[in-house]
Amino acid sequence: MCFTEADKPVSAIAQINANTKPPVRSPFITTTPDSKREIKMRKLDSTKVRPLKSEQLLRIEDHDFALRPGFGGSPIPVGIDVQVESIDSISEVDMDFTMTLYLRHYWKDERLSFRSTKNKSMTFDGRLIKKIWVPDVFFVHSKRSFIHDTTVENVMLRVYPDGNVLFSLRITVSAMCFMDFSRFPLDTQNCSLELESYAYNEDDLMLYWKHGNQSLSTDEHISLSQFFIEEFSASSGLAFYSSTGWYNRLFINFALRRHIFFFVLQSYFPAMLMVMLSWVSFWIDRRAVPARVSLGITTVLTMSTIITGVSASMPQVSYIKAVDVYLWISFLFVFLSVIEYAAVNYLTTIEERKQLKKRGKASGMYSIDAVQAMAFDGCYHDPDVDMDLTSFSDRCEENATRARATSVSNVGPARIKRKRSLKGNVGRIILQNNHVIDTYSRIIFPSVYIVFNFFYWGLYI
Repeated sequence: MCFTEADKPVSAIAQINANTKPPVRSPFITTTPDSKREIKMRKLDSTKVRPLKSEQLLRIEDHDFALRPGFGGSPIPVGIDVQVESIDSISEVDMDFTMTLYLRHYWKDERLSFRSTKNKSMTFDGRLIKKIWVPDVFFVHSKRSFIHDTTVENVMLRVYPDGNVLFSLRITVSAMCFMDFSRFPLDTQNCSLELESYAYNEDDLMLYWKHGNQSLSTDEHISLSQFFIEEFSASSGLAFYSSTGWYNRLFINFALRRHIFFFVLQSYFPAMLMVMLSWVSFWIDRRAVPARVSLGITTVLTMSTIITGVSASMPQVSYIKAVDVYLWISFLFVFLSVIEYAAVNYLTTIEERKQLKKRGKASGMYSIDAVQAMAFDGCYHDPDVDMDLTSFSDRCEENATRARATSVSNVGPARIKRKRSLKGNVGRIILQNNHVIDTYSRIIFPSVYIVFNFFYWGLYI
């Protein structure tokens, strides 16, 4: 038996309608090709970070900050001012200096202008720096530099409603300083820290000192252990590169004058003492060979140690420094004092040989000549004195019996008289054996050294 759809029971039709639900249609999904492309783009944009309120106020998303302000027009002026916080170190060996400073940039970017009736400016930290255009200033001839990041990165950005921008950094930089040590340690060094744009030449960016000569300020408590800071000055110029053209360059110049007192205590004063100590040998008897030789060698070695110590703390330059002149001339004086005694000893030996040839050899226990005796015990022997002592000994032996017969009361005055005669002979012998070279050296050496000091200090100070 067949039924049509109209003949089906109402309950059966309701059951069919309940089992077959109509498809749910989303308001964002369509079946056209354009709707599929829209769905794909929305999926790609689902991870996009919503702009911050400050970025919305500055309309950062509406501009391309990869280009400088006023691109295609006149160069953008960027003002600079610097506050030097400290000069940390000066190295003569590496020929560099380390400086900590606050570097501030000033320019105008109309793309950052905003409307505000309450705030005169807005201040940001380093997070916004990466999203806008900032000048690419770098330090010429720098070796190392870094931005301080304790407790956070020391970067500040301040934007004004008319688009003026202040960008400030706290930086420590180590840069080269081309030093001249020809007058060391009586020298004055002139160093400079140079600032320049890396990518933008003078057609795109113009660097200048914001407040002229007042753009460079320093802390009042800046001091160095070895230098006086005589002056700080700011200047500007141009630098040319054959491949990229002309660039504006700013200079931070400072003059350093070295403290001399440290080197007087460590180098000059010890050298003076060694030279004066070498003159003591001119007053020692020429017969005291060990004393004069050891004194001369000691002063020579001490001067060598002083010269080596000064050279070790200085760069290996190819020219002569002022301290080298003083130390080497002092070393020459010490060396000549040793040579002086060598000449005295040699001439004394020749003189003794001539006297022995004339007088002949002494008899008895004094048959050894004076030259052999000096070589044996290190002391000079005068033949006249030896003969006087021999005759004196013979006379003592002949009169020994007669001396025993004398009274006890006469023994004391005789001994005193004998000692006085011996002392007189010793003084006469020392004066007679004072060589003429020693006599002249006592006057010539100090006089020439004093004249040298007058010329030296007058020339370098």
